[in-house]
Amino acid sequence: MVDESSQARTVVFALYDKVTLQDVAAPLEIFARANDFGANYRVLLASPTGAPVGTTAYARLDVDIALADAPAAIDTLLVPGGVPAGFSFTPGLHDIPEEPTPDSVPDALEMVRRLAPRSRRVASVCTGAFVLAALGLLEGRRATTHWAHCQKLERTYPNVRVDPDSLFVQDGPFITGAGITAGIDLALAMVESDYGPAVARRVARWMVVFLQRPGGQAQFSVWAESALPVSGGLREIVDSVIADPGADHSLTAMAGRAAVSERHLARMFHEQVKMTPARFVEQARLEAAKVLLATGDQSQETVARRVGFGTTDTMRRTFRRNLGVSPGVYRNRFRTTGIHQ
Repeated sequence: MVDESSQARTVVFALYDKVTLQDVAAPLEIFARANDFGANYRVLLASPTGAPVGTTAYARLDVDIALADAPAAIDTLLVPGGVPAGFSFTPGLHDIPEEPTPDSVPDALEMVRRLAPRSRRVASVCTGAFVLAALGLLEGRRATTHWAHCQKLERTYPNVRVDPDSLFVQDGPFITGAGITAGIDLALAMVESDYGPAVARRVARWMVVFLQRPGGQAQFSVWAESALPVSGGLREIVDSVIADPGADHSLTAMAGRAAVSERHLARMFHEQVKMTPARFVEQARLEAAKVLLATGDQSQETVARRVGFGTTDTMRRTFRRNLGVSPGVYRNRFRTTGIHQ
């Protein structure tokens, strides 16, 4: 039971011009809904001068306070992605920040430089990780960012141990999240840490999202039609399938890891996930294959082995049965804009 009279946890969003709107909106909505279900967050949007900021989505955001008026003690500082002033970017990849120019201290850097020391934890979404890295806050630490920018982060800041496959990574007081909707996963994880799984589960259910894709899950969406496993034992099995779909997830292997009989495990899946164990594993592997085909250059044989299908024939049959297209057609389709005249 959450004590609603407990002291509020102050969350400050460090906003700047050309911030990514969804990086702000997704966690902001999670914190707001958490308050509906017993959490006690005090959320403040801050900009360098207190003026509204532009976003990458054709809208402007009003803010609550200027940097100078930020609280002396902050529970959580959240740094969204975008194109902070003073950072360059690559055409076509609009939100890849690089190192600041030597004679310019970007607004985002100055805000985080001043606010991070007074914060219990510092979280970033998407390319907000570049701001933390530029300040040296991620030196020697594990971190992640949007999959499209992981190589850039690793090249620019070689002392940061970049994990390209995770939705979010926590190393000490620093939590870095992948792109866009991963801000939901990151914020839900913080709510669960602060106020317990019951509150986080109610928020997730209200938001109609999966609770919770584990932080170590690859940056793809799990099958949305699956229900949330309630029991801890099954939750661990489901998370292990999502995190490493290429591993041995036969009914025998999963039952052994859960220390239950195969019949009992099948019953748990039926009651809590609303599908058979084999169907869940197949869907996790299908999702992983879809991401690898759409975003990488690995051969279909390599993708099939990596996600656990074993052979291209098995992967091809699974794609046709579930999507109505072959892996090759899927790859070609989703490497284009998807707009056809």
